[in-house]
Amino acid sequence: MLSRTADHLFWMARYTERAENTARMLDANYQLALVPQSDEYAALGWRAMLSISELAEIYAAAHPSMTSRDVIAFMASDRDNLSSIVNCLRAARENARAVRGSITTELWETLNTTWLDAQRMLADGVLERDPCEFFEWVKFRSHLSRGVQLGTMVRDEAFYFMRVGTFLERADNTARILDVKYEMLEQHGGVSVQPVAQSLDYYHWAALLRSVSGFEVYRKVYRDVIVPERVASLLILFADWPRSLAASLDELTRIIKHVRNARSAQAEAMIAQLHAHVCAAQIGDILRGGLHLWLTEFLVRINELGSCISRDFLVPLAPEEGPSAEVPLASQGLSQSQSQSQSQSPTQPHAA
Repeated sequence: MLSRTADHLFWMARYTERAENTARMLDANYQLALVPQSDEYAALGWRAMLSISELAEIYAAAHPSMTSRDVIAFMASDRDNLSSIVNCLRAARENARAVRGSITTELWETLNTTWLDAQRMLADGVLERDPCEFFEWVKFRSHLSRGVQLGTMVRDEAFYFMRVGTFLERADNTARILDVKYEMLEQHGGVSVQPVAQSLDYYHWAALLRSVSGFEVYRKVYRDVIVPERVASLLILFADWPRSLAASLDELTRIIKHVRNARSAQAEAMIAQLHAHVCAAQIGDILRGGLHLWLTEFLVRINELGSCISRDFLVPLAPEEGPSAEVPLASQGLSQSQSQSQSQSPTQPHAA
């Protein structure tokens, strides 16, 4: 497969997954904001989410205060925020359009309709009326996109590059979603690994689990009260649940074998090492060493892996030619660290 085609497919899937996970983070924080609490603690949740997403400085430059309404608009519908949901959906659609012949008609129509309907819903004021309705819709459209992929695509390289993009993005975002909560706790007095009796904290952890579709899974696996240690264990180590870090790396390890080439030895080794690192981890050791530190290291390694995959399989990033150099759509919306580590072509307007 041409590396340019693979690049478009990879980023089409990543942007779809990113839109879903941004909706999940916003939904969790919005639900938490409805729980009785101090204004300071509510603002801390939004600030932590922006910090973990590496968007705090960009937000602060445009907004003087930290309110739920402003953060939701910034993360969901702001055209100037390249990481917003609406921009991710646009980027996914443009990447799909660029490789229209490599995907099925059903998949193209799904992504195109998602983009058109998103614009209509935002114009109708859904964020002001009921933000949760929009977040649920974004998640549903992402599920639909993956279902159409699985139900209509041939299991060839095109299919596997989409899957690589999906699980690489999911691993990154699951780590960020978990880190948001622990970042809040550390700023508010530290993390306890003992059973939590306070009702407020229970609702916070329950909202986090629901944000990753893990509440019912937690109840089924642990059959006990919600405690931070088990939530972290579920999101990091429980390989039988498809949104955990271990499950995402399991999939990447399996999929990379279908697209390997003469240059991919380093990427395969990095995936194997990161997979082994996660599978060998014990949640007690992770928490004693500091979960935030562990997740930060994981995010660095997953971004390095993304950079390596880009070098080995996709379109390499041309050297910057100065501040006016064009930013390709595929790399728009990445955090600063991600944009430095992912490789895209600056010559095309839609991703690669």
